[in-house]
Amino acid sequence: MARDLYEVLGVSREATEDEIKKAFRRRARELHPDVNKAPDAEEQFKELNEAYDVLSDAQKRSAYDRFGTVPGATGGGSYGGGYVDFEDLFGGGFGMGDIFSSFFGGAAGGRTPQRKEGRDMGVGLRLSLEEVAAGAKKEIVYDRLAPCPDCDGSGMGPDGREVTCPDCHGQGRVVTVQRTFLGDMQTAATCKSCGGTGRTIENPCPECEGQGRVPDRQRVTVEVPVGIRDAQQLRLSGFGEAGMHGARPGDLIVTVRIQPHEFFERDGDNLHARANVSIVQAALGAEIEIDGIFEGEKVQVRIPEGCQNEQVVRVRNFGMPKFRSDSRGDMLVHVNVVVPKKVTKKQRELLERLAQEMGEDVADARTPLQKLRDAFN
Repeated sequence: MARDLYEVLGVSREATEDEIKKAFRRRARELHPDVNKAPDAEEQFKELNEAYDVLSDAQKRSAYDRFGTVPGATGGGSYGGGYVDFEDLFGGGFGMGDIFSSFFGGAAGGRTPQRKEGRDMGVGLRLSLEEVAAGAKKEIVYDRLAPCPDCDGSGMGPDGREVTCPDCHGQGRVVTVQRTFLGDMQTAATCKSCGGTGRTIENPCPECEGQGRVPDRQRVTVEVPVGIRDAQQLRLSGFGEAGMHGARPGDLIVTVRIQPHEFFERDGDNLHARANVSIVQAALGAEIEIDGIFEGEKVQVRIPEGCQNEQVVRVRNFGMPKFRSDSRGDMLVHVNVVVPKKVTKKQRELLERLAQEMGEDVADARTPLQKLRDAFN
């Protein structure tokens, strides 16, 4: 971000959000490598995208206005500052460059496009186990072809209207006659002027060039239900790619990805945890306290008398909240019996007396000098 970002977009520092969007789309049409064959077009488009990534986000723009830079900005489109991982359903993530490539591939120049429905788009949303247990609201920021705000998706300008195509006279195809030595041969081809629809737009919308959709950065809040499973999907109707000429938009499909937890391991609705106990607690039994999945939650675990290493103790109703239910799973506590590496002299004496009582042989850890002193005493 060496250059002034407002200069890159060609707007003033007082520019509104709408003015920034329009300036970006205008400059992107000029600089996109699909239409601009200059050697540095790709680099300029990347710089433009970085500028828009900052100035289209209120927090990033505020930081840039104050400090002249944005902490943590990496360029190339942040896609929501780490909220999501983009996993396009057809393979590969969507960037603004891909969006513009789709835009340039659509109908333009006054043609009335076919009512082509928008594609579904997919994102992967990363969540912690605590967020899944409590439910969460997450903001997703992503690039898509959105309905044109200037024409409400119709593709028509202020005085625009649909008219019969003058080239094919509403037939959608053009017949040409070629004279050969065998006689006249007729061929029919799709009309290039109307794309086979038989209709064209008179005075198309200048913002979307008659498509009814424009590249844009979308923000949407996703409500994640309590107890959702890893790889489960949420469908946001109408938030995918906008359809052409007012056709039905696609959906945004959010795939939940739950991050590993440092203490708990999820198994369906149950939670597995580990707890350390001493050999005395394992032998005599004890009641210990461990943290639960909710903030501030404490779980009382009853260690049975004679508990063995790796024994599993079940605590009812302290697991994960069940999906669309008021009940919870269980917590399964795996007991780890900890043997002390060093003991005091008194502790050793007590353990030796216990071993003698139980008829068990133990190693004598005294040095020869200690044995000699004990013999004289």
